[in-house]
Amino acid sequence: MQNSSDASSISDLGRALLAYDEARRAATAEARRTLSLNELDAKALIFVAENPGARPSHVRDHLGITSAGVTTLIDRLVQRGAVRRDLDDEDRRVNHITATVDLDSAPWCSLRGFDNAVEAAIAEIDPADADRVAAVLRRLTAAGTAAG
Repeated sequence: MQNSSDASSISDLGRALLAYDEARRAATAEARRTLSLNELDAKALIFVAENPGARPSHVRDHLGITSAGVTTLIDRLVQRGAVRRDLDDEDRRVNHITATVDLDSAPWCSLRGFDNAVEAAIAEIDPADADRVAAVLRRLTAAGTAAG
């Protein structure tokens, strides 16, 4: 069994995965810094942008936070002008959250810039090769998750 603290014992694939993870984290951290967003707010904004009209409970469940936490988080994003709350037409007790910023336009596009560039690179790979890599990554992710 390899010692995970010994960098020389990590395979080339393992090093590549660690480098990918670090590069993604660094790009995301820089985007959050530039936009003055904390990690949870950025994740919530991306979720809302991908799920327009989401209820606060959907955001709460996605992020794994409390009802009070999601209320505070959405308040911050509303104050920033990044999202808006709309009352449900049929049940006035229900809010729907919609992004008011375009995550495909500057400066907000930086939140997904790394992932978008990776997707563009994946699109240039032979689909069969991409499927094989995806299968390997799923197997590695399952192994890592099972070890935790």
